[in-house]
Amino acid sequence: MTKLVIQIPCLDEAGTLADTLRALPRSIEGIDTIEYLVIDDGSSDDTAGVARRWGVHHIVRHRRNRGLAEAFRSGIDAALAAGADIIVNTDADGQYAGEDVATIVAPVLAGEADIVIGDRGVADNAHFGPVKRLLQRFGSAVVRNFSGTTIADAVSGFRAISREAAQRINITTDFSYTTDMLIQAGRKRLAIMSVPVRTNETTRPSRLFKSIPRFIMQTGLTITRAYTTHNALRVFVGIGSTVALVGMLPILRWLWFWAGGDGGGHIQSLVLGGALLILGALVATMGVLADLIGTNRRLLEANLLRTRRLEEKLDRLAQQPEQGRTEADVVPPRASRA
Repeated sequence: MTKLVIQIPCLDEAGTLADTLRALPRSIEGIDTIEYLVIDDGSSDDTAGVARRWGVHHIVRHRRNRGLAEAFRSGIDAALAAGADIIVNTDADGQYAGEDVATIVAPVLAGEADIVIGDRGVADNAHFGPVKRLLQRFGSAVVRNFSGTTIADAVSGFRAISREAAQRINITTDFSYTTDMLIQAGRKRLAIMSVPVRTNETTRPSRLFKSIPRFIMQTGLTITRAYTTHNALRVFVGIGSTVALVGMLPILRWLWFWAGGDGGGHIQSLVLGGALLILGALVATMGVLADLIGTNRRLLEANLLRTRRLEEKLDRLAQQPEQGRTEADVVPPRASRA
């Protein structure tokens, strides 16, 4: 039995949610069960009421707005708890064609990918303005470089995620999950691919950001933070080495004058160079410490993954009739300590 959960993060989407739900598929070949999940991220309208009237299977409500990344995290947790084998994330504004859910799910069903991104064809999409096209292409190029992936539309929110990938990805940003998720997935060697999808013309601007400059700044900070989190040694040692190399220049300048018998008049170059060398060494040392912390984080993530799987097994056992259990299903008790 393969279950698909389609999750929809919402913020004041009472006016568009019904159309989005209407367009979603009721059946897909290879999928036994399709359920819908709406995350109401502190809406001030009747978003949750619309979801209930349309028979949405799962509704998660935040008492106040927490942002898209937190809404995505809440949705993933709820979808996993609901037993989803595949999770599809889509927008509530109807930007993505509901029929294409089957398109992005297919590679996950076939075992070809852990994560599938819906490629909107940013370069020639008629629904995007020239500035948005340029920014999307530039941002996607940066994410591809940092994540080591070949995804053409890195900030697309239309994506399918296998249960295994959903359990291994831990979103840490507060702004948007899209770039953080890709950088993590690339670092964790998950199989990622993109497929072309269709888009509809949106009737309102995005509620994720208030202005393009703010979006650029927040996205840049998210990419930098995510990359540094997973590549701390490379980042800090690279910065420290650069600072140290710059510090060598005034030292070489002082040595030049010293060799000519005039070193005493240029002692400030020696002081500046020495300070920069010390600073570079300290930054590089910070990189080593950050890498050790990163190793500890990976161990914690591995333990978190095992805990999630154990909880799922316990939940299944709790729902399974007593007479239907086999000896292999029983979780052995802890050995008593002497």
